[in-house]
Parts: sequence; C-alpha cells; structure tokens
Amino acid sequence: MFNKRVRIKELLSNESANYQATVMGWVRTFRNSQFIALNDGSTNNNLQVVASLGDFDDAILKRLTTGACIKVEGEVIASLGKGQKVELKASSIEILGDSDAEKFPLQPKKHSLEFLREIAHLRFKTNTFGSVFRVRHSLAFAVHKFFNDKGFVYLHTPIITASDAEGAGEMFRVTSLPLDGTAPKNEDGSINYKEDFFGRSTNLTVSGQLEGELAAMAFSDIYTFGPTFRAENSNTTRHLAEFWMIEPEVAFNDLEDNMNLAEEFIKYVIKYAIDNNKEDIEFLAQRLEEEEKQKPQNERNEMTLMEKLDFVVNNDFERLTYTEAIEILKESNHNKKKKFQYLIEGWGADLQSEHERYLVEKHFKKPVILTNYPKDIKSFYMRMNEDGKTVAAMDILAPGIGEIVGGSQREERLDRLTQRMNEMKIPAEELNWYLDTRRFGSCPHAGFGLGFERLVQFVTGMGNIRDVIPFPRYPKSAEF
Repeated sequence: MFNKRVRIKELLSNESANYQATVMGWVRTFRNSQFIALNDGSTNNNLQVVASLGDFDDAILKRLTTGACIKVEGEVIASLGKGQKVELKASSIEILGDSDAEKFPLQPKKHSLEFLREIAHLRFKTNTFGSVFRVRHSLAFAVHKFFNDKGFVYLHTPIITASDAEGAGEMFRVTSLPLDGTAPKNEDGSINYKEDFFGRSTNLTVSGQLEGELAAMAFSDIYTFGPTFRAENSNTTRHLAEFWMIEPEVAFNDLEDNMNLAEEFIKYVIKYAIDNNKEDIEFLAQRLEEEEKQKPQNERNEMTLMEKLDFVVNNDFERLTYTEAIEILKESNHNKKKKFQYLIEGWGADLQSEHERYLVEKHFKKPVILTNYPKDIKSFYMRMNEDGKTVAAMDILAPGIGEIVGGSQREERLDRLTQRMNEMKIPAEELNWYLDTRRFGSCPHAGFGLGFERLVQFVTGMGNIRDVIPFPRYPKSAEF
C-alpha cells in the first residue's frame, strides 16, 4: 500500500520517539545538505527530516528543492536541535514531484498579500493561507454542528432562480440564448426569454431566503449554507461577486428570538474555532500584530485578535434601536467635526460601514445589534411595526468589518405583505408561490443572513475579503 503516511501534525503532537514512520509533503527548505523542513498542510509547523551525510546519492539531494514533493520513510527520534521535540531520521527518500527552484515563485521569504493574490493558485502553500483556510474549514463545520445539534434541517436552495429576493437588481443573468444578436426577440425588440432554456428570464441567486421560508413553514427550523452572487461593480476589500451565505429561517420566532439565535450562533462558531484552531489563530494574531505596527498609532486596533475574539464570545451584545443609534451618531464629535465621509443629519439615513464601525469600536466597544430600521431602507418582506414607520429588522455589527448579520421578523400577514409589495412595485404574480406561505397556515417567523466570508475575515483578522475565500471572484477577475 503506497499511502501509509502519518500526518505531520499528528507526528509532532505525539512526541513519542523510536518508531518507524512514513511522511509525505512538500519541501519548505533544505539546508546544510542534510536538514529538510517538510510540510504537508496539516499544520504550519514543519517536520525536520534528517538526511544523514553519505546516506543518499547526490542526484536525489539536488532534487530536494523548495516546493518539491517527497515521500520519506525513517525512524522518529528525539531531536537534539531547538524548535522541535522529535524529528525523522530518513532511511529512504522518494521524489514524488520535482519543483524547479529557479521558477518556483514562493521562495522561503516573506511575501506581501498583494503578491500572493497575483499567484492565488499557489498561496495555499504559505503559512498565512494555510492558517486561514484551516480556520475557514473549522468555522464551516461549526455552522453545521450548531444547527444540527439544535434539530434544524439543512436545505439546499436553488442557485438558478427567477426571483430577486433582495430587490437589488444587481444579478448575473443565466441564459442559453446566443449572445451574437440572433436571440429571438419580442415585437418591441426585447429578448424573448420564452425561447430560453427555462422558458423565462433567470439569474444566479442573491439569497436563499424566500425558498427557505417555504421549508420553514413545514419543518419549523431550517438553514441554508451555500453560494450567492451579486453583480455589483464593487472593488472594495469588503465585497465579492461570489460568496457564501448562512441563512436560518425559523417558524414561531419573533425579532427577539431571532437576535438571541444569531448571538448564540456567532459566539458558538467563534468559540469552536478558538478551541480547535488555537495554533492557527495565534499565528494569524502574530501576523496581524506585525501589520498593525506599520500603521500610525491612531489607526491601530486597541485589542489583539485573540482578545477581540474572546471579547465577542464572553460579552453580551449591545442592543439598541436604529433611532437610538442615529441620535448617538448625530451627537458624536466624529459627526460634529465632520470626520464621517457621510454626515448623519437625521432619522432615515442609511447607515454606512463607517457609522457601524464607530458604534462598535468607539462608542460601545463591543458587538452591537441594531433593531427597528425605517421601512424605506429595508426589504419588502420585513414585518411592519405598529408605528407604521419602522420594520422589525436587526443587523449585527462587529469590530473591524461593520455589518456581519442582517435579519428580521418576516411579515406573516398577507394583506400587509401584498400592500408592501405594491408600494415597492414588486410583481405579486411572480411571487405567488411565496405568498402561498401566508395563505395556508401562516405564522410568525424570523430569520437572518450571515456572509460567511465576513465571519472568516473577523476570526482570522485578514483585512481583505479576497484573502479568505479560496478562489475570489470580483470585477475583471475570474481566474481558475
């Protein structure tokens, strides 16, 4: 059997010695013609492999270049050198894949994140991205564990849809019609989508929420976790054209239940990552600390990454209404001294990231849940409050990135929902299937959406959202 390998993480954590083992991985460095630093991606820590002088042909040694893939058999022994408790004394070395040292872009030195984005197909091989994507894995697993342990049903909502759940209009069209101008046309010159594959205009989904609500009206508690798409021409560090969303929908929940679930969920998944990826998070915290030192004193974070994560896990989130938040922002020195790019003049303003971060980082110094937003800046499906001006919406704001969760109690009253759709010019006939949830056994229900990459960004401390998804999609970029 070829693959009887021991993972390097397992071998290093065992610390026992004097036994035979087989390891496979990629050469990070080879020094003094006898010490190989080997890594297999299971941990950032390298295994020192000793190729004793005179035991191996020069032809093999010359191929032990940075990036080369090798299989090593030998004896695990106690290490006399610093930095590791055990090492592997090689008895045989087999080259599985050569790496041209002259051409391999990842030399054993520090590389900027900008450079690594240019060679994103190789960046998994670095310590930084090894840590980021192991943490991402843990967070994804924790999402499923959290909801599974609560009895939720995991629902796969469609990627191709005919509806625009957000009313955003910034969608990627899906079509099989020719793009050379020969597509069938209606009398008015518009494209006749009845001739298209699905017989109608379709697009990539922006949210699985509406379909999720259908299932919640039968299973009570469901969640989705899948890719969503926005054709927003945004080149910021916070936006992607393709990203993953977690969207629970829960029957018999009101706004307060929704807030409680979201807060419990965020604390759970972050704690899971802290407990299971301590080594990776400590490495990323160290990286962030070095990055912070390059910034002016007034722009540096007051808390380390680990402190920030512990702070979220161990503190109750601050809860206040949109109206209270507007008053705080309006009266803040930041606003009065015109330090905001978008000044707050009064009630009804759509909060920007700078306002959200001010509330979290400067005013409350903890995560914040804002509730009861003006109806005019929120979606049609949110439940109207008794004042007729606000809806039962809630956003959770986190340090460093602003909004991380957006949710609401849904409008379960058919007359109110159809009235709202008419006001917002959303064609009821196209969403007739959705309105059936209000016609046949409607009930109070609530849900929220959490952008998974923003969560990963928060836990890893990475400043650019493109660095927390394996293959980022953004304007003018769709490599791999």
